[in-house]
Amino acid sequence: MTTSAPDSIRPFHLDIPQSELDDLWDRLDRTRWPDELPGVGWAYGVPLGYLKELTRYWRHEYDWRAAEAGLNTWPQFTTTIDGANIHFAHVRSPEPDATPLLMTHGWPGSIVEFARVVGPLTDPRAHGGDPSEAFHLVLPSLPGFGLSGPTRETGWEFRRVAAAFTELMRRLGYERYGVQGGDWGAAVSREIGRTRPDLVIGVHLNLLPNAAAAHKPGADELDALPPQERERTLASWERAQEWSRDRQGYADIQSTRPQTLAYGLTDSPVGQLAWIVEKFKEWTDSRERPEDAVDRDQMLTNVMLYWLTGTAGSSARIYYERAHADYWGTPPEPSTAPTALADFARENFIPLRHVADRTNTIVQWTEYDRGGHFAAMEQPDLLVGDVRRFFRTVGGAPVA
Repeated sequence: MTTSAPDSIRPFHLDIPQSELDDLWDRLDRTRWPDELPGVGWAYGVPLGYLKELTRYWRHEYDWRAAEAGLNTWPQFTTTIDGANIHFAHVRSPEPDATPLLMTHGWPGSIVEFARVVGPLTDPRAHGGDPSEAFHLVLPSLPGFGLSGPTRETGWEFRRVAAAFTELMRRLGYERYGVQGGDWGAAVSREIGRTRPDLVIGVHLNLLPNAAAAHKPGADELDALPPQERERTLASWERAQEWSRDRQGYADIQSTRPQTLAYGLTDSPVGQLAWIVEKFKEWTDSRERPEDAVDRDQMLTNVMLYWLTGTAGSSARIYYERAHADYWGTPPEPSTAPTALADFARENFIPLRHVADRTNTIVQWTEYDRGGHFAAMEQPDLLVGDVRRFFRTVGGAPVA
């Protein structure tokens, strides 16, 4: 057997055995459904009627092979960094002077999130844009997530991920590049910019960690703020309270007992579906169901990457590792990297500029009246435009 060099990059082609799909369909056919209280909607979790209909569609109409073929249009690779398998897509622009951009997803997302932004970002000429605003995209799967999973040892919190992705960009030959992300991808992207400002052109985020109201604002604090920021601070605190009361439970479980959770989600596809789809309803700019905000097939393809790789538990461990890291609970360390925030209206937390400026070098701050947590899926045109504008401001860099 030939052993690959430690820093080798290996081509990857997604090809799920039919036996795994047959097993999934069999499990869906044999789902054991729970009861449900009448008239409670989404208040207690995913409604039974909605999930039954979505499961029927998943079983009988959703086409994994079409989704698989779509993902395989992106050149994909794996490499081993710090003992972990890292899967990534590397989609180079036809424009030779495009800016390298590392885009990182979060939980419960995957590189599937970026399907609608890859074309406009890599080939703006073909999408009515300026070819000078093209990007070479590197789209890694987080360690422990999907095709990068599972991880085989403890300690994979976001700072370690940031170091691994910095090494990934070095292996690809990129000496200067931009970073972009939301959710965990925002934490990773900010950390890369904070620790390696010499490498990073700019940090573009659609979620800014540690920028929401952390306590109930007092009268003196509010009086010191401009009227608009005062109102936003109150709204930020109210949304943070709502989160703590009604939406924090998943993170508490994943931060404390991810292994126990993994048994149910790895054995039951409907359990895995419900665990993820609930977030696509609660965290998006949706009304009655997630499909008001995101494409149903794209959402199911995202779920499939968790199911087919059995990484429900492995992906959850990033919450545990952060909560048990020695830096947990300490103030964020300042970042000098030029940073942009695209704040979408239904993001889980409302960021505050006066808080963000304490530890970030904000050069672009844009508030949108629509969209939510999964910006690349919900509002791809707005996100693409915001990314282009930011890197036009901070300046691109030729590929190494």
